[in-house]
Amino acid sequence: MSGAKLTSIISQLELTNYTEKMDITDRMIETKDVNRPALQLNGFYEHFEKDRIQIIGNVEVAYLSQKPEEEKRKIWEKFFSTGIPAVVFARDFRPKDYILELAYKYEVPILGTDNATSAFMAEIIVYLSEALAPMKTVHGVLVDVYGEGLLIIGESGIGKSEAALELVRRGHRLVADDVVEIRKPNEHELIGTAPATTKHLIELRGIGIIDVKSLYGVECVEEKQSIDLVIRLQEWKQEQEYDRLGLTDEYMDILGTQVICHSLPIRPGRNLAVICETAAVNHRQKKMGYNAAQELYRRVQENIKTGGHYGED
Repeated sequence: MSGAKLTSIISQLELTNYTEKMDITDRMIETKDVNRPALQLNGFYEHFEKDRIQIIGNVEVAYLSQKPEEEKRKIWEKFFSTGIPAVVFARDFRPKDYILELAYKYEVPILGTDNATSAFMAEIIVYLSEALAPMKTVHGVLVDVYGEGLLIIGESGIGKSEAALELVRRGHRLVADDVVEIRKPNEHELIGTAPATTKHLIELRGIGIIDVKSLYGVECVEEKQSIDLVIRLQEWKQEQEYDRLGLTDEYMDILGTQVICHSLPIRPGRNLAVICETAAVNHRQKKMGYNAAQELYRRVQENIKTGGHYGED
């Protein structure tokens, strides 16, 4: 698990930095959990997770307000001396000057937000869960089709980018082309994004690089998308058998999560965009409880039981 830059957290969550003179360029956060240090401010440091970002809310401020100034300073000094990575004051509470002095002394960044404490904790945990999630890169294209995240993979030059461009022209949204960064923020979800260098760009052989956002508008791109279905493009081979009914599902393992995968043979005349749209809608329909292949199988079985013949003229 790699760390998340504190500077990125400040920027993305729009936090105020009360210790701007402190160099935090290389400061990393390595855990997605956060902590409200009510017990620590009362002197209880057993089982204290000092590698977490510490959140100061109304409870902590109210408790400390009852203490004499000298005792408050000792409490804060003990707290900062533990080596915590950062402190965030919620509800627009502002740290006193002596708190900032101690922060500089122990090199603990002091940040602030005007959000309610619980709301901010939920926001930062979601952000850190994605930023610190296990990640791998996949050569392919990720497109949002009718709300389903389609990861299109296949050998170089087989037509992945062309299929993605046609899907964009049909009103769907591009997430990433060529390289897809996939993160696993929890046990049941995979999130795909584009690297910063190739965001909103598609490479078309013979034409070059095109900017989808500039050509087709902001409604045709998306920052991130869950991965619901994999489409594997393959060269058509006459001697190879291909699944025609879809009674059994293929799966692709991505970061330990099994994702349904359809192998799609490429042949001149096949409209890849329409097939991808159909695959997305069919996958959505299966999640809603209807499987056309199983319905066909049921009808055939009923026909056999009643003495009919499947395919009879």
